[in-house]
Amino acid sequence: MYGFWSLVTKQKTGSLKIAIVAGEPSGDRLGASLIRSLREQNPEVQFSGIGGPAMAAEGFKSLHNIERLSVNGFPITKIPELASILLSTKTALKQFDPDCFVGIDYNFFNGLLEGVMKKFGKLTVHYVSPSVWAWRSGRIHKIKKNIDLMLTLYPFETTIYEKNHIPVCYVGHPKAMEISPDRGVIEKKDARELLGFSMTDSIVAMLPGSRSSEVALIAPTFFHTAKLLSETFKCKFIVPATNLSRAKQIEDLWKSIAPNIEINITDNSITAMTAADAVLVKSGTATLEAMLLRRPMVMAYQLNWLTYKFVSSLLQTQRFALPNILAGKDLVPEFIQKEAKPEALARALVKLIREPQAELISEFDCVHNKLRLNSGQMAAQEILKLCGQTYVSS
Repeated sequence: MYGFWSLVTKQKTGSLKIAIVAGEPSGDRLGASLIRSLREQNPEVQFSGIGGPAMAAEGFKSLHNIERLSVNGFPITKIPELASILLSTKTALKQFDPDCFVGIDYNFFNGLLEGVMKKFGKLTVHYVSPSVWAWRSGRIHKIKKNIDLMLTLYPFETTIYEKNHIPVCYVGHPKAMEISPDRGVIEKKDARELLGFSMTDSIVAMLPGSRSSEVALIAPTFFHTAKLLSETFKCKFIVPATNLSRAKQIEDLWKSIAPNIEINITDNSITAMTAADAVLVKSGTATLEAMLLRRPMVMAYQLNWLTYKFVSSLLQTQRFALPNILAGKDLVPEFIQKEAKPEALARALVKLIREPQAELISEFDCVHNKLRLNSGQMAAQEILKLCGQTYVSS
């Protein structure tokens, strides 16, 4: 299954050594689950690399503070620091001499390290597939050159790797385990009480994104939609903000567009969606979370015209909302670029709130069940197989 390395494994004395590099909080959480599962199978396994507080809680000692890697995009001013971290990590891992290198997401940085580790003759695993299925599919050739195994969070992602004869395994999405199938129902009342709403209120959660640039682009459209909705029927609005700066940005925009409408700004997007009857959301992981909470949603996405013109020329997918991609059909209304107008979004939301959504919720149930796997355990199993070690199922 894993080519040459499955037949001839390098024989080393001492315990199994695994290098792991996670550059973001989401990768840190995946890394922690992986470390825990690997240790359950092999208590003597040794680790090195880069991780955050979740991995540290599992006894992992990071070569660098993960905060130094957590950047939005790839700003020019960070290149010298990231290059320094890359070089020192390369040196440290060469000395550590791992049996296997696992890069968790953080594609550009880990892609470089995977190439280096491959040249050192090490087994390489990438955990969390880049979106090669959606755009810039040419990246698959570099992946094939540098990766011995790809671990994906979504079942549809395996197709492009199988077509290119790259070993791949779907391990499930951790959020599908974190969010139980009945959580949206069980916790709705508590979420509303926490946020000051009653069970008779009609609540719409609006999620315009976590970054300043995202909020600046699409929040005005969302908030004009809220203004139109409030003219149609009595409803209340909640908007999550990732930090104080984002909360101030959201509040200022809201006041400039809908000063006479009350807004509840919270720091927790899951609580916001749990309290809501419907969700207006930008594309991304939030669409997955809304689905797992069984919340009807409308998805809208906007970029500046030049960026959209460039990106759209590279796209290879007709669907953008994760529930639609996962189901292979249109479950969630999507409004992209010029289609994302307040009037259209308001009409779609009114329809979701006023009409029964039992069929949609049933579809969400099916998708959730497919994703609900123990990703840490499955990832550990595949990595141990790759390293030529026996996995003992519990």
